[in-house]
Amino acid sequence: MTRKTIAYWLAGSAALLGLNKARKRLLLSKAKHRSLTGHVRMAKRMAGQIPHYEFNYQEFFRADVAPEAIALQRQKGLEELSALYARRYPKSVSLAAEAREGIPDVDFTSRYRVPFPFSPIIREKLATGAAYVKSDGVMLTDLDGNQFYDLTGSYGVNLLGTDAYKQLSADGMAMMGDIGPHLGGLHPVTVDNMHRLKAISGLDAVSFHMSGTEAVMQAVRLARYHTGRSHLVRFAGAYHGWWGDVQPGIGNPTPADNTYTLADMSDATLEVLASRNNIACVLVNPLQAMHPNSSAPGDSALVDSSRRAEVNRQAYTRWLRKLATTCRQNGIVLIVDEVFTGFRLAERGACEYFGIAPDMVTYGKTLGGGLPVGVVCGRAELMKRYRDDRPADICFARGTFNSHPYVMGAMNAFLKHMEKPESKALYNGMDELWNDRAASLNAMLEKEGLPLRIANLGTIWTCFYTTPSRYNWMLQFYLRAEGLAMSWVGTGRFIFNLAYSADDFAEVARRFIAAAKAMKKDGWWWTDGQTTNKALKRQTMKEMLRSRFS
Repeated sequence: MTRKTIAYWLAGSAALLGLNKARKRLLLSKAKHRSLTGHVRMAKRMAGQIPHYEFNYQEFFRADVAPEAIALQRQKGLEELSALYARRYPKSVSLAAEAREGIPDVDFTSRYRVPFPFSPIIREKLATGAAYVKSDGVMLTDLDGNQFYDLTGSYGVNLLGTDAYKQLSADGMAMMGDIGPHLGGLHPVTVDNMHRLKAISGLDAVSFHMSGTEAVMQAVRLARYHTGRSHLVRFAGAYHGWWGDVQPGIGNPTPADNTYTLADMSDATLEVLASRNNIACVLVNPLQAMHPNSSAPGDSALVDSSRRAEVNRQAYTRWLRKLATTCRQNGIVLIVDEVFTGFRLAERGACEYFGIAPDMVTYGKTLGGGLPVGVVCGRAELMKRYRDDRPADICFARGTFNSHPYVMGAMNAFLKHMEKPESKALYNGMDELWNDRAASLNAMLEKEGLPLRIANLGTIWTCFYTTPSRYNWMLQFYLRAEGLAMSWVGTGRFIFNLAYSADDFAEVARRFIAAAKAMKKDGWWWTDGQTTNKALKRQTMKEMLRSRFS
């Protein structure tokens, strides 16, 4: 072979390599969702350019260019609601103000309950404080003695009702009375928990941690270790905790260079998984079945009424099974993040509900019997912390409070409780029951001519709105006035527990309708019949540009 021939061969090989690299890059671009949720770097850059601006008192009521009569109607409604809040919640508001001075989380959630231009006046007029001092059944009592139906669900922990978790936590601590908070070894009940979790997950080995975020971190760490690959795949909008690799865009101060954010329910995504040899694992949060490729809903992002949610169980099941097959064929670890959905959708969680068998599962929330916990279950070969043939090559992961005796005791009490016949019976017709409840509330909303609807995945609910409006986020304050307690994301997520009786739910529905009717009466859902969500978004963009360049 001549030098010239070798040169041609090398040039041709380089060209082929370049074409292959370009093809893979094109596939990756096609597999990203077209929204900013799927382009996390662009979203982060744009977020850094959005200027702060706020409405004054007059502008607050006229952000959608409503007629003067409607603006005055809204003003009157806000002042009446503000007076009610001042009468009902003085101690709770005072405590929240004190907390904001030294607890940044409280300061953050206070500011981000509503879109930021409206936030200063809302904090002045409708100051809230989630200071609860008692739980009883499905009710919460705040510092001022007001009672609320609990729709917070303790951010997902509260599956069985607070009374059940009080008992489970007490039983767990009593179980550990002789050992106390000793952390130098394992209590025997830890091994019992291991056996029960292996049976639930259908997997070989178990790792205990102190939070759901920590469990996901460990699952990804082990997947990278055993595959020798660098990248993880998450889906646009999915939440897996607050650590950097799974929150690569807004919210993360540094780039997550080893993360691909791809489109959910997309054949282009499957092509990427099949064509790249650097992908260690794929993370699935089954909550995305409610809103594929959209972030977890919160009222702070309600600048219009474009938020939508709907569960197509059959379609999402087909997608997850195709995803599992693709991962298996290409040596990619499939991790199902059941920190939220575990035990909430079925006895064996979302994996049973959607009929899939992953390589690893993470649990948390309710599993701890009311105490903090995170768990990883996985195939034996993926859970090992070392290599038999490389004694110095280890994947170390420990935590002082992993397998804390009190947590293990409360977990054991929970697991045993869930094996009782009456607990198993809770799952009989559970999906149908909560779907029927959502449908009944939607029928009531439609009958009353109210511009909002409910979507649900079992006991996990969200509101979406059917008429273009910039004021949908106001509903959370009317709901609170009717005695319905929500988390700081407002109507973005209601989390019911299984202690809700038919009478309890009927009262929640009655109060929900009353709140929505009061909001409508006060003019917040006024529309001229011509305005669209696109027009409202353009209006918001103009405000930002005016503020940015003025």
